[in-house]
Amino acid sequence: MVSARLRPFGTTIFAEMTRLAIEHKAVNLSQGFPDFDGPAFVRDAAGAAIASGKNQYARPYGEVPLVEAIADWHERGTGLRVDPLAEVTVTSGCTEAIAACMLGLIDPGDEVVLLEPYYDCYRACVAMAGGVAKFVPLRTPTEAGGVFTLDRAELRASFGPRTKAVLLNTPHNPTGKVLTREELGWIGECAIEHDAIVISDEVYEKLVFEADHPHVSIATLPGMRERTIVCSSIGKTFSLTGWKVGWAIAPERLTAGVRAAHQFLTFATATPLQHGAAEALRRADEYVPGLVAELRESRDMLAEALASLGFGVTRPEGAYFIMVDHSAFGDGDDVAFCKRLIERAGVAAIPPSAFYNEKSLGRSLVRFAFCKKRATLEEAVRRLRAGLNGSAVR
Repeated sequence: MVSARLRPFGTTIFAEMTRLAIEHKAVNLSQGFPDFDGPAFVRDAAGAAIASGKNQYARPYGEVPLVEAIADWHERGTGLRVDPLAEVTVTSGCTEAIAACMLGLIDPGDEVVLLEPYYDCYRACVAMAGGVAKFVPLRTPTEAGGVFTLDRAELRASFGPRTKAVLLNTPHNPTGKVLTREELGWIGECAIEHDAIVISDEVYEKLVFEADHPHVSIATLPGMRERTIVCSSIGKTFSLTGWKVGWAIAPERLTAGVRAAHQFLTFATATPLQHGAAEALRRADEYVPGLVAELRESRDMLAEALASLGFGVTRPEGAYFIMVDHSAFGDGDDVAFCKRLIERAGVAAIPPSAFYNEKSLGRSLVRFAFCKKRATLEEAVRRLRAGLNGSAVR
């Protein structure tokens, strides 16, 4: 008994691959969560909030200390000042923020432009709102050392008279691409021309690895603040993915739609965790730079190891993931390859065709997560070397 809107999506690929990883006792480089805890000062702040009695319903749109901390965080990162009480809505993770945007702002038949590959909840959220997804591919690199690219003509062709919104993600899951200012300008140009809104998922906003290619929020571009909703969370930036504390920042006219849905989705997010999240944002400089440095080292180590094994590696500019081409190991599709990788090498990865409307674009690819302890990555590489020896996963 599954509704027609959700029936096509089945079980999320993350749950499926994690189930197989547990069954085969595989090193899990599939789902994007760290195997280490976030900073003690954040966890201590949540514990203190519990001990001091902050255990009842929170303000529906976010505890005041947290929305103020989010507004400060946003201003430090973008230069944009927002009203914390009127323009910031705290949600149960960024995923709920995306769902609230769709349910609160999209009407049946409205078109929503998605860049593919996409985080899998995007398409499901569009469907739940009765919207129609339109897809623009990030094209796979054609040469070693290349990056995934957005084609301006393909982008423009995806917009039409029924376009209501574009949903983007930068730094990007699963490719690790950081959209350039020029590419964001193309998206903004199309949004303005078609009077569309932009929902910008920026959960990896601080996790960028190249000094000459920083994250840019599309809300900072001319004419975009008034039509952009910036969604983010503390989960990735502070290695606390299980807390599910996120937010949506938008002008009041768009915030009204987000809140109209949010009040009936979760009503409010866990009160003590909000106080911990506020402490995280206030003291970010004590943790985030060190995390970025560690993730950069992990990215480089895993990228070099995968390349030495024969994978075609695209080095990510941000986020948690490396996308590689597995064609050198046979002509099987990504799903079959990832299942054999678990069974024969004892390493779990994600088959990225789950993130594409045009499945063929992802069948030669595999996504590995590097947000793990160094020992975890070293064990995964050891197993891959052993399992791939003699083309064991063919």
